[in-house]
Amino acid sequence: MTGMDRPRRLRRTPALRRLVAETTLEPRQLVLPMFVADGLTEPRPIGSMPGVAQHSLDSLRKAAVEAVTAGVGGIMLFGVPRPEDKDAVGSAASDPHGILNRGLRALADEVGGSTVVMADTCLDEFTDHGHCGVLAADGAVDNDATLARYVEMALAQAEAGADLLGTSGMMDGQVGAIRRGLDAAGRLDTGILAYSAKYASAFYGPFREAVASSLEGDRRTYQQDPANRREAIRELELDLAEGADIVMVKPAMAYLDILREVADHSTVPVAAYQISGEYAMISAAAERGWIDRRGAILESLLSIRRAGADFVLTYWATEVANWLS
Repeated sequence: MTGMDRPRRLRRTPALRRLVAETTLEPRQLVLPMFVADGLTEPRPIGSMPGVAQHSLDSLRKAAVEAVTAGVGGIMLFGVPRPEDKDAVGSAASDPHGILNRGLRALADEVGGSTVVMADTCLDEFTDHGHCGVLAADGAVDNDATLARYVEMALAQAEAGADLLGTSGMMDGQVGAIRRGLDAAGRLDTGILAYSAKYASAFYGPFREAVASSLEGDRRTYQQDPANRREAIRELELDLAEGADIVMVKPAMAYLDILREVADHSTVPVAAYQISGEYAMISAAAERGWIDRRGAILESLLSIRRAGADFVLTYWATEVANWLS
């Protein structure tokens, strides 16, 4: 071996490794997903996601301030209505007094301008059948009827103070329909975070508890098949053509190849969502002493960034931001 063939030279000290690191992980690159539930006076822990809770409006404000103080780049909010407020078309989703829109107003009032307030623009938390859209007579999700509801929901969220709308329902044409609806209402500055490649994943399990999902069956007729790769680029191109401001891949860790392809093709910023099952797996293994918790969390987030994500939605956002600060 010659003197020229020694890559280890640049790994010798922490200072050298820091100097030549190809991928960064910074607080601003982390987005915190949060849940606000109607009727709560204090946070309600989510059993399958240790350390994560459904928030009351008051605890939501407090946790948002903690996240912003830590330097997180944004907050993505999901609403959890009372069971009696769910119906076939998810009426509470577009109700200005519904829990999600009240939560968005609370975030906009408390931390608006200090971070990016994002809203989940999907009906699944609000429908009594648990699907992401309106059902047709045969029980299938009616794509175009759902688009009309998404526009109503988007306008309510924009009015409540959301900076970005997260189109997570995977309906065909959802980005274009929402963009046209926002523009027609004069909401030209409200952005769209398109869930361009969202797969029908087994790793969503804990999230169903987090939002008290009413779903029976599955979402495979509208979320992507985990077997498909090229399809993600088709979805990406459609969302870009329809006016997406940011695109996203979900889940993250089992789809790093998809994330890399999307990042290579995208002309707008790219996000990835480290979802509930990914969080739960690392948490459970760490609780049993099988892996180093902090090391695994940081490595997982770094891998998502390395694969091409400009920012990452993760339930560890505040904690990791404090570590990095």
